[in-house]
Amino acid sequence: MKLLEQLINLHGISGSESSVRNFIIKEAGKYYKNISVDKMGNVVVRKKGSSPSVMLLAHMDEIGLMINSIDEDGKIHISNIGGIDPIVLIGHRVEIQAPKGQINGIITTKEILNDKDNTKKINMDTIFVFTGLNKKGLEKQGVKVGMYISFSKSSNFCTLGNKDIIAGKALDDRIGCYILLEIMKRMKTSHDIAFVFTVQEEVGLYGAKVSAFNLNPDYAIAVDVTGHDEENERMLLGRGPFLTFKDAEMLGNKCLNDALESAAKKLKIKLQREVSDAGTTDATSIFAAKGGVPSAVLGVCVANIHTSLCAAHLNDIEDAIKILSSFLAKPPIKCWD
Repeated sequence: MKLLEQLINLHGISGSESSVRNFIIKEAGKYYKNISVDKMGNVVVRKKGSSPSVMLLAHMDEIGLMINSIDEDGKIHISNIGGIDPIVLIGHRVEIQAPKGQINGIITTKEILNDKDNTKKINMDTIFVFTGLNKKGLEKQGVKVGMYISFSKSSNFCTLGNKDIIAGKALDDRIGCYILLEIMKRMKTSHDIAFVFTVQEEVGLYGAKVSAFNLNPDYAIAVDVTGHDEENERMLLGRGPFLTFKDAEMLGNKCLNDALESAAKKLKIKLQREVSDAGTTDATSIFAAKGGVPSAVLGVCVANIHTSLCAAHLNDIEDAIKILSSFLAKPPIKCWD
């Protein structure tokens, strides 16, 4: 669990993933020496072997904020990076890594929330970061438009009342990164496997688009997270990993989904089946690349997703590792007809 904690506590907003990338390179180097970084910043770890060649992807980046203007009195106005509901930002602590040191702040609003329609007033234009410094004070610290603002490490890794449930920032998708690193450590296979840790998933699946062209795998599996949906009693924490059959942008490859379900069945692990009209993953950038790459999505349900403090069940994470390790030991020869 220490490795997962370390990954979650790293800052790595889309376009600024270097700390996560450096950490993953160091960890992956314990198991494989064939490690490269492409022009986009994706980390590619190769285990050469026999066909079929399988690509596993997890994205390194997390949601966050960027400075778009600073008022004379020091109000820092912000732009979101990735999908963030402005309402959930109010009252959160944030950090600016300025040239002269870290500056802490809180997100607040100029609106007075005293009527029943107050939520209509909360948007990215009405919230700002308050640091206690005016514009001149911020400039002296080197704060500029275009700098990243991260959720505070006060939102770091912890367990909840149920010790099997963890919470922290960036579970989307440091959980996937952790799963890939654990598979490297445990996997026993003679096949060609590429572990790809992608950049800029949250803003457009950009890193994955590049990696598919560079690697040309026989098929791919994106390892990601999806939102816990207690209201509709689906995608629930502790009920097993999920397998995507449909999301907003893609259909999971039937052959791969069947093979992953078969691996789970042999291990007596329950899989949740996801059919959704919202969201998508790096698999969308992969399945239609080049001549087509059969793709699937397997991952873990996360509560409070895309906030500064998310939650996931450790058993779901462990079961995802077991399923994928079993699948890779004897993957299908081909997944297309």
